[in-house]
Amino acid sequence: MSLLCDLQINLNQDFTFFVNKGLISEYSGFLKKMIRQNNNKNNIIILEDFPGGSNGFDLVSRFCYTNGGGISINVSNVSILYCSSVFLEMTENLCSSNLSLQTVKFLEGMFYWSWNDIVSCLKSREHVFLHADSYGLVDKLVFGVLAKISQGSDMSQVFASLLTSSSASTSLMSPETSKTSNEWWFDDLSSLGPKIVEKLVKNLGAYDQNNDSLVLTRFLLHYLKTKVHYKSNNKLEYAGLADTAVQGVIFIAKTAFCCRKLLWILRVLSGFSISKESRNGLERVIGEMLDHATLDDLLIPTREKREKGVYDVDLVIRLLKVFVSSCNTEGDEDLKFRRMGKLTDKYLREISPDQNLEVSKFLEVAESLPGSARDWFDGLFRAIDIYLESHPNLSSEDRTKLCRCLNYKKLTLEICKQLAKNLKIPPSIAVQALKSQQLSNELPDSREDKIKLNKTRNSRKYLQEKPILVRLKGFGISERLVDGFEDDLRVDLERRHWHKVMDHSEKICKEKKSEIVSRLASHGHFRSSSNFPRLC
Repeated sequence: MSLLCDLQINLNQDFTFFVNKGLISEYSGFLKKMIRQNNNKNNIIILEDFPGGSNGFDLVSRFCYTNGGGISINVSNVSILYCSSVFLEMTENLCSSNLSLQTVKFLEGMFYWSWNDIVSCLKSREHVFLHADSYGLVDKLVFGVLAKISQGSDMSQVFASLLTSSSASTSLMSPETSKTSNEWWFDDLSSLGPKIVEKLVKNLGAYDQNNDSLVLTRFLLHYLKTKVHYKSNNKLEYAGLADTAVQGVIFIAKTAFCCRKLLWILRVLSGFSISKESRNGLERVIGEMLDHATLDDLLIPTREKREKGVYDVDLVIRLLKVFVSSCNTEGDEDLKFRRMGKLTDKYLREISPDQNLEVSKFLEVAESLPGSARDWFDGLFRAIDIYLESHPNLSSEDRTKLCRCLNYKKLTLEICKQLAKNLKIPPSIAVQALKSQQLSNELPDSREDKIKLNKTRNSRKYLQEKPILVRLKGFGISERLVDGFEDDLRVDLERRHWHKVMDHSEKICKEKKSEIVSRLASHGHFRSSSNFPRLC
């Protein structure tokens, strides 16, 4: 080995540098002690976890070999040089104007740097975060950033715990589109790593559950949105920031965010392993205003395996449960329930074609709302019809179970007819629906209703709307069966022949009616046709 390079330094087991013992010892107190301890045995020193790696040591060696004139300290390398000088103990005790002193002097002028200089310095420091944090450099840079932000913003807004009406109205805009006077720094700091941002938030005293700042919350949402598609094997490093954002959202949710925005926030933050407490809190806030959501808002793709389904139905079920429990304590629950009932039926119709949607999940969504949420169950029946059409292999038991969420008395006559004709509906369900429809139309609730019903029974409108049951050769339906639907066997027979009989029977009835009217007219009888039994 040459006398000029009589010391071998192995760096992090990856790189090897050959330097002069005497020269390097004049600047580094750490290497000087290592050389003495080595006792000239093998002239090899191993340095583990050296800040900045090979690039950092290369800069240090150039500084030593040129007596401090071989390198230029700037915002891009000052973090590495500072950490390297502290690690190698390059202090004034060894020589004047050593590297440690020069980097400290350069950092003292930080408050005169431009905004871009500070951001660049922060970015370069990410490679030496652990050393920079332990040496106090991170705190210095963070304070420098906050000072620059305060020069261009009202920092009282960053620390504010109470919202003004103006800030609340501004926050309804999405983070990606809103550009207020307090948000000019969002994009620049979004390029930093999670550890730096976490340090910044902690220095503001708003980390985790202490976050009550609207501006800081909006920054975290903006920051995490830019990292959603970031290819990182460990999203857990963002979990603390995500929880902090959630706490801020919960604190100011009802005054600062609409339901759609909250659902957007839930979608974004769900990818960062937020805590169960944070998720439950955010879902509670969303559920309380769920009636303001739209169908698109609820169609949240599942993050589970494809076998679990296309959409996150479990999330919607949890939100519906929160909504129902919150409405029980408020006076305007009827209007909210009806609005939610229509939205839920639309949601069920949209997710019904999903082949992985189980009957139990469909029913759990449909039955999550009380009966008062639906004036009519027509929309829910359409969702069931789509589900049956998309799942042709369902057993009779599952098809019967699927219909249990229907209130047959709240089906319109037209939908009830469609149900009776639907071959995918089990016959027993069709009988039950027709029976409920008949009873709901003919059984009055009071004496006045009975009198009114008797007056309308002979009216043409009533006769036209009454379900048609005819008697033909080989196919008899008794009056008792029409009124009570007690003979399941005969009704089952009616179901099987319904489509074949209806067209033929209606034609025959019209012909018979015309024939009878013609005969009466020819014999001078002019009674109203409304007195004849309604056959078709």
